Amino acid sequence: MKRVYIAGHKGMVGSAIVRALTARDDIELIIRSREELNLLSQQEVSDFFAQANIDEVYLAAAKVGGIHANNEYPADFIYENLMIESNIIHAANSNNVQKLLFLGSSCIYPKLAEQPMKETALLTGELEPTSEPYAIAKIAGIKLCESYNRQFKRDYRSVMPTNLYGPNDNFHPENSHVIPALLRRFHEAAQRKDNEVVAWGSGTPKREFLHVDDMAAASVHVMELDKSTYDANTDPMLSHINVGTGKDCTIKELVETVAAVTGFEGAIVWDTSKPDGTPRKLMDVTRLKKLGWQHSVSLEQGLAHTYQWFLNNLDSFRG
Repeated sequence: MKRVYIAGHKGMVGSAIVRALTARDDIELIIRSREELNLLSQQEVSDFFAQANIDEVYLAAAKVGGIHANNEYPADFIYENLMIESNIIHAANSNNVQKLLFLGSSCIYPKLAEQPMKETALLTGELEPTSEPYAIAKIAGIKLCESYNRQFKRDYRSVMPTNLYGPNDNFHPENSHVIPALLRRFHEAAQRKDNEVVAWGSGTPKREFLHVDDMAAASVHVMELDKSTYDANTDPMLSHINVGTGKDCTIKELVETVAAVTGFEGAIVWDTSKPDGTPRKLMDVTRLKKLGWQHSVSLEQGLAHTYQWFLNNLDSFRG
C-alpha cells in the first residue's frame, strides 16, 4: 500500500485530491494540519519526512489570494510559497521520495502570452505585475522539480491549473475570486429580491474555468501515468503540464449562468466605466489530452454543484 502525503489537504484543491483518493484501497493518506506541521519550518518538515515513510507527495499547499491580497502582501506571498515548496521538495528528495506532483498556477505565464497559452510560453515575457511575487514563487517550484529531476533522477512532475472553483473555495465578499464572488453576490441579491445587479465591464472578456474535482482527477491521472508514457509525451526540459478545459466563455455568459443557478430574476446592468482586464485567458491543453485526460464537469453543472455546497455551508459565511 502506498503512503501518499497531501500537503494542503484542507485547501480547495488539496481537499478535492483527498476526496479523489479516499475510496482507494491501495493508498494510505498521510495528512497533517497546520497545527501539527508548520510547512514554513525547514526543521519540522525535515523531521516529518524522516519519520513518515512517504512514497508519494501531492504538493497542493500554498498561500493564495485574490488581486487585493496579492497587491497588499507581496512579501508574504513570495516568501511563504518559496519556503513551503522548497522545504517539501528538498525533504522529499532527502528522504528518497521518488514521486511528487507540484501544483502551480496559470499566472506563471507572461501577461501578454499568445492565446491559448502553451507550456512553452513560460519565461518568454513580463508577468502580470499584481501577481508577480506569487507567480515567481510558482515558477521556482517548477524549476525546483525540474532541477531535482536532472540532478537526482527524481520523477517530480508539475501541473498548472487554469481558474479553479468548487467546494472549499473562498467566498469572502472582498478577497474571493470571480466565481465565488459572483455566486455570493447573486445569491444575496436573489434573497433580497433586488431589481438589478451591477456587473463590471462590458462582459466581453473570455475566461476558462475548471471545477476542482476535475483538477483533482487530472492531478491523480498525471501522477499515476507510467513514466515511459509521461516521458514520451512531455519535453523533459518543460516538466509542467497545463490543466484546463481548453474552452472558455465570456464573462457575460458566466454572469448569466450564475444568475440562473442562484435564481436571480432581476436585471443585469453592465458598468462599462469599469475595466475589462485582459481580453482572453485560455490554456492550451493539447499535451494533457495526449496523455489521456480531459475534463468531465460542464460549467453549468459545476456552478450548480458549487452553489449547493455554498448553501450547505452558509452559516460559516455569515458576518
